[in-house]
Amino acid sequence: MTNEELKNKIISVFPEAEYTEEGTQYLNVISNPDKFRSLAEFLRNNDEMSFDFLFCLTGVDWVTNLMVIYHLESTKNKHTIVLKVKITDRENPAVETVSDIWRTAEFHEREVFDLFGVKFINHPDLRRLLLEDDWIGYPLRKDYKDEANIVEL
Repeated sequence: MTNEELKNKIISVFPEAEYTEEGTQYLNVISNPDKFRSLAEFLRNNDEMSFDFLFCLTGVDWVTNLMVIYHLESTKNKHTIVLKVKITDRENPAVETVSDIWRTAEFHEREVFDLFGVKFINHPDLRRLLLEDDWIGYPLRKDYKDEANIVEL
């Protein structure tokens, strides 16, 4: 499917989603956290979509909001999409886990939790991955203050 065909198919089921192409080769779909889980299941389970491979998951701090970004590919249909979840609650950032939809998400969600503080609801093992258990704060957030001068940005 082309990006336009993917977009039209997603709009027919999720009209509230936002779309950008930002000069990239992949369609970018932006969801809010409460619709994200349904959209992820649709992208995975719909035969025309069949996004069966999550090959990248990361976080971004845009100062006004946090974003979790998922790069998905359909190995069957040979198309790729970028799915983004915009989280406006910086004090308690949370989104539903997709580790049961794409197993590779389990590890990557732990990394985003550790470095950005995003909680993945219903994650089977959400704990720090890279930092010590007693680490305070989330080093990749723009409001992070390194009082001990351990992290150099």
